[in-house]
Amino acid sequence: MSYWSSTPPRRAHILLVDDNMDELQLLLGALRGEAHRISLAFEAMQGYRRATALQPDLIVMDVRMGGIDGFAACRLLKADPATAQIPVIFVTSSASVEERLTGLQAGAVDYILKPFEPAEVVARIAVHLVLAASRHSPAAPQHAPALPDDASLKFNPDRVIAEAAERLVLADLANVPAMPELAARLGTHEKRLARAFRARTGKSVFAFVREARLAEARRLLVESALTVEEVALAVGFAMPANFSTAFREHFGTTPTGFRATRLRKAVAPAAQPSLAKV
Repeated sequence: MSYWSSTPPRRAHILLVDDNMDELQLLLGALRGEAHRISLAFEAMQGYRRATALQPDLIVMDVRMGGIDGFAACRLLKADPATAQIPVIFVTSSASVEERLTGLQAGAVDYILKPFEPAEVVARIAVHLVLAASRHSPAAPQHAPALPDDASLKFNPDRVIAEAAERLVLADLANVPAMPELAARLGTHEKRLARAFRARTGKSVFAFVREARLAEARRLLVESALTVEEVALAVGFAMPANFSTAFREHFGTTPTGFRATRLRKAVAPAAQPSLAKV
């Protein structure tokens, strides 16, 4: 028997999220006879809310739905400690590589392309149920952080939004979206995102992005051979002059001066002659 055809250790609970009843029926038909427990949601945010309440073993979600898309829901799922470990499989009619990459970056584990074969749906779900079960088995190494206390486990949608925003920003500092797009990618609006972010970090989104870019620039100046101009572009500054000004205001020295100082400090100990014992 193939490893992937082995039966998952228990009857799995699968959440299907799609706003198209015909497509939901197709998914239900594909899973008929698999003895899984099936729950349904009919739009992305409802799917996210149901996931926090039901704690399914796996989520199969359409990408393109009315209102909030599946990407936004997936980002929130991965930012919420209560749902971060639930595998998400996207179903899409788009063959776009860019869309698939966006989904994987949002935290999905797989894609199923429409029109799909029922056997493929069953096989992909089985693979990820087995993988998830192996990660949660007592013998598996535990890399997850310790759970917070009961008070902090209470559902807090603003905290999840802020955490998802942080993850999205830090994932690609060179291409941080403007506030309207950032909020849209998380299924919320600008005012709520700004309020949630300040409550979590004590900073505005703009201030957080600026500090994160400068911190990453400082690391790159020390640990890479990138030129100052290349560092500026890598962290999202279109103009090297603007980067130098921001860096000097934050760290009290220019990027070039900072790198030169660090190099001198690194070389100085090696240049000191050792004293021979008499």
